[in-house]
Amino acid sequence: MKIAVIGAGAWGTVFGGVLRHRGHDVEILGRERDNGVVENAELVVVAVPSRSFGEVVRDLPGESPVLSLTKGLDPATGGRLTALVENRPVAVLSGPNIAAEIAEGLPTAAVVASQNHELAVELQHEINSMTFRVYVNDDPAGVEFAAAAKNVIALAAGAMDGLALGSNAKAALITLGLADMRTLGTAIGAQPETFAGLAGTGDLLTTCWSRHSRNRRAGALMARGASAADAVRKIGTVEGLTTAPILDDRAREMGIDLPITRAVREVLDGRQIRDAIAEFMSRPPTGE
Repeated sequence: MKIAVIGAGAWGTVFGGVLRHRGHDVEILGRERDNGVVENAELVVVAVPSRSFGEVVRDLPGESPVLSLTKGLDPATGGRLTALVENRPVAVLSGPNIAAEIAEGLPTAAVVASQNHELAVELQHEINSMTFRVYVNDDPAGVEFAAAAKNVIALAAGAMDGLALGSNAKAALITLGLADMRTLGTAIGAQPETFAGLAGTGDLLTTCWSRHSRNRRAGALMARGASAADAVRKIGTVEGLTTAPILDDRAREMGIDLPITRAVREVLDGRQIRDAIAEFMSRPPTGE
């Protein structure tokens, strides 16, 4: 296939390499892209930060399908990014996909989801390899939501690391964070099974534990006294910083309690991390 990858950052570049390894003709384009390349492509892969996604897909030439690699929500509307793709088929790819490991040829797995089942199956065939195993998922809303929400939990997991609170506390937080993800996700129409799969538990675990994870690293820096702006200057794009208030607002509107997500949002608004932890631990005991 002729494939245009829009987004010359780490993930876009590495995924372009995955596609080339499968024998595809791949052009990796930055923001100043050649629209002639895009128009002639049989597939357009978008791997840009969430804040840029809408601008990129708004003016895409041609009618080829779009595959989104972006793990976030639209900052303007709080909605799914693929909802911004109009008049063409669209799919989303997600999973435990740390770019640095994939670049080294280490094995991983991912899911590709679309309302167009034939497109998802075709993309699975074109991407799947011995080192990058691809599964088809029929819940694009859940896959896209999980890809965004796990970044918020990873910020909190990073704070556990920054404060040296241990593996027990971190594992408990990740488990409760997964409950946050599943509670809100199913309330907006996602399938609960998605959160037990690669786009849910799989991606959450690697984002909370990997030394390469930007969101985990940002949480650790903030726990040691850095501001959110400091973390972004040091790390680059940290999607969880944008996603946390979006998810907290959505949960409040729906009357849903998301304790981990709410605590992250409060810390971003200026609350001390240790105060947020103390309040959570003093909540009345309940059933699991």
